[in-house]
Amino acid sequence: MPFEPVILFFILGLLAGGIRSDLKIPGVLYESISIFLLIAIGLKGGIELARYPLSSIAGPATAIVLVAALIPLTTFFVLNRAGRLPRPDAASIAAHYGSVSVVTFAVAASFLARQGEAAEGYMVVFLVLLEFPALVLGVLLARRGSGETRWAHLLHEVLAGKSIVLLVGGLLIGWIAGAEGIKPLDTLFLDLFKGVLAFFLLEMGLVVASRFGDLRRAGAFLICFAVAMPVAAGLLGIITANMLGLSIGGAALLATLYASASYIAAPAAMRIAIPEANPALSIGAALGITFPFNLMIGIPLYYGLAQHLAGSTLQ
Repeated sequence: MPFEPVILFFILGLLAGGIRSDLKIPGVLYESISIFLLIAIGLKGGIELARYPLSSIAGPATAIVLVAALIPLTTFFVLNRAGRLPRPDAASIAAHYGSVSVVTFAVAASFLARQGEAAEGYMVVFLVLLEFPALVLGVLLARRGSGETRWAHLLHEVLAGKSIVLLVGGLLIGWIAGAEGIKPLDTLFLDLFKGVLAFFLLEMGLVVASRFGDLRRAGAFLICFAVAMPVAAGLLGIITANMLGLSIGGAALLATLYASASYIAAPAAMRIAIPEANPALSIGAALGITFPFNLMIGIPLYYGLAQHLAGSTLQ
């Protein structure tokens, strides 16, 4: 199975951070790259979405969001009961793992393209839909029995955040313009996508290397959880995709969405909604363990499981 080359840039960042190199992506460039990737992913999804009637997506979208609610609920129960983490920390981590990682999704899409494996183009719609519900569930789990949540502030933070605005905006632009309308922008947003993603993963490798100290404070239980949970959630995604009749590529992408953990939208939302939670635990687990695990092991694993389950179903 061919190795996805953009992951090598992530490994380079890890190594550079590990040896304390002075390598650094300028903050302005990093922000620009983030904006580019979010718009490009949204545009790609919007172009594909234009090929389908919305009525054909509504049913699968509802099912996928409802099933995804099991992930933060299970995460909270495991961490609060078995891991004995305080309710705020367990709820905050649950929100991170119930939400999704845009970059992990982008790497998975790039990986599938390299395999020549097609996937339903509207999968990016699920990426947008899954960003929000887990954050609300995390707050509800943390605040059960109290009325302390500033919902208006939280909703604004999430819905007006960069990720949602750019993803939804790109999706709508791609949907309205269609493939022909976007053609003048193909060279910028489609042809350069993987090169820009490589720069972003280089920076993410540096960031993950800087989070290793958080992992030591997290403890063995949370470290094991950060590896086991994405695998279990990924398997749930494959089973769900199979029941909905998605392709092998669609199943692998849904598994990746379920298995990923947010380290952009969730930290910002949890900082407002659950300020007493320790962000080192949630970000350390999501970004320090689950993110690199998914990039280097998880994505090929989910693809292989999707192939195996599809083969078993056909027999």
